[in-house]
Amino acid sequence: MNLHRRDWLAQMVALGLAGCRPAEAPLAGGWVGAAAQRGHRLRALKSGALPVAAVQRRSSVLVIGAGVAGLAAARALGRAGVDDVHLLELEDEAGGHARGHRMAGMDCPLGAHYLPVPGDAAREVRELLADFGLARVEHGRWTWDERHLCHSPQERLFFEGAWHEGLLPPAEPGSATLAQYRRFSALVSQAQRAVGFSMPALRTPWTAAHAALEATTFADWLARNGLDDARLRWYLDYCCRDDYGADAATVSAWAGLHYFASRHGFHPPGDEEAEREPVLTWPEGNAWLTRRLAAPLTDRLHTGRTALRVEEGRHAVEVLVWDEAAGQAERWTADRVVLALPVFVATRLLASLPDALRVVSADARHAPWLVANLHLGAALLERVGAPPAWDSVPYGSTSLGYVDAMHQSMRPHAGPTVLTVYLALPVAERAALLADDWRPWAQRVIADLVPLHPDLPDQLRRIDLMRYGHAMRMPLPGTRSSSAHQALARLPGRVTLAHADLAGYSVFEEAYTLGVQAGFSVAQALGRPHRG
Repeated sequence: MNLHRRDWLAQMVALGLAGCRPAEAPLAGGWVGAAAQRGHRLRALKSGALPVAAVQRRSSVLVIGAGVAGLAAARALGRAGVDDVHLLELEDEAGGHARGHRMAGMDCPLGAHYLPVPGDAAREVRELLADFGLARVEHGRWTWDERHLCHSPQERLFFEGAWHEGLLPPAEPGSATLAQYRRFSALVSQAQRAVGFSMPALRTPWTAAHAALEATTFADWLARNGLDDARLRWYLDYCCRDDYGADAATVSAWAGLHYFASRHGFHPPGDEEAEREPVLTWPEGNAWLTRRLAAPLTDRLHTGRTALRVEEGRHAVEVLVWDEAAGQAERWTADRVVLALPVFVATRLLASLPDALRVVSADARHAPWLVANLHLGAALLERVGAPPAWDSVPYGSTSLGYVDAMHQSMRPHAGPTVLTVYLALPVAERAALLADDWRPWAQRVIADLVPLHPDLPDQLRRIDLMRYGHAMRMPLPGTRSSSAHQALARLPGRVTLAHADLAGYSVFEEAYTLGVQAGFSVAQALGRPHRG
């Protein structure tokens, strides 16, 4: 029987024999991070089957969900002088999709791994970064601590057997590919001027022009504008999967343009004015930020707590919670609640469900993700072309490539490291991702990397995998334009929503800004206005 090299390697991993690995030492690894069964506890509850609370607790404000939005809300409440704030978090660590991991003494991310340097519209994010010592204003301009900016080389693409600098596939002078790059660049610039984009998106008023773009898919918009070059279309698919978890045929044209127009545009090869977008990054990814957001909370952050029910009354909100460590239920009473959770989870929790939330939850679709951290015992042999970079991506692959956790270390020589591989998966693969066995997913990750690094199986010491069943809300056509979506920001009552889902897609800038706004809104309702 003939076996292709990739198939052979996959079988070797399954047998614990990848590369030169002896049979008595099978590949080490497994699932880490998210506890899927905790989230499914809520889904499994039936009417009348709620547990009786063994403990009673009270808080002025209770934040449910300690991801980026929940941590931002707690920080805003504290800055407004509301001290009695408690956070409940399903997992054993705060941070949501911006948590970190550690392998062989090296930090690595479990999710989001970078933050583009924020522009003028992201003033809340800028303020946070300044408070953390990452930025300051000098002579009226923002400057950034270069230790935390991504070191060069930043990105490379494996294309036709060699590494190339940057992620945009090469385009020969005078080629049709280069012509389409330039045309797409012009269309992005035109959209920036005529339609308007910002990050976060709420800083740009929603108009009929935005709604028209959101009425169709990005792929259809590209086709109508004669943009069909294979290299351009692959790159745009990659960008959409990177920010949204879905390709150009799935996300709206508004979302596809927003990726570029809300930041630094799109620059074709040869654009002398183009500057590579600076990004902030750390070995542990955005966990560097969320850990610092969580640190001041100390005993007010309660991890391993699964919220089961939220009931809003005239004078207070009652929240039933399951303490995973103690194996018992507890009941919290709060004057106000910030629900910093995905819309489909909020829908299951609320005893009295607003119509707008019911509609949005029914329409929302979330992409599953797999994040794999591979501990390598030594540096990999290099192929021809561009040198090792922070972010390495294979052209034509459905994976998003990998980042090197030790790239920012400033060590003078190559050596052991952790590679973090990202896969944005089709919704149809969610059930398989949530199955118990991690080994088929390890095989898939390794098989995708071997064409880039044939010696990887020899150096691989362990692979830890993180799975997200519902990682990112996909900005489908019609998402932001729907009346129900717009109504979510104006819900009355003692429960305030705060999550990136309210933006229609999932990035740090949106989650953090929405969390800050929710926190200050609740503080104002409690008679504690923002103190600056």
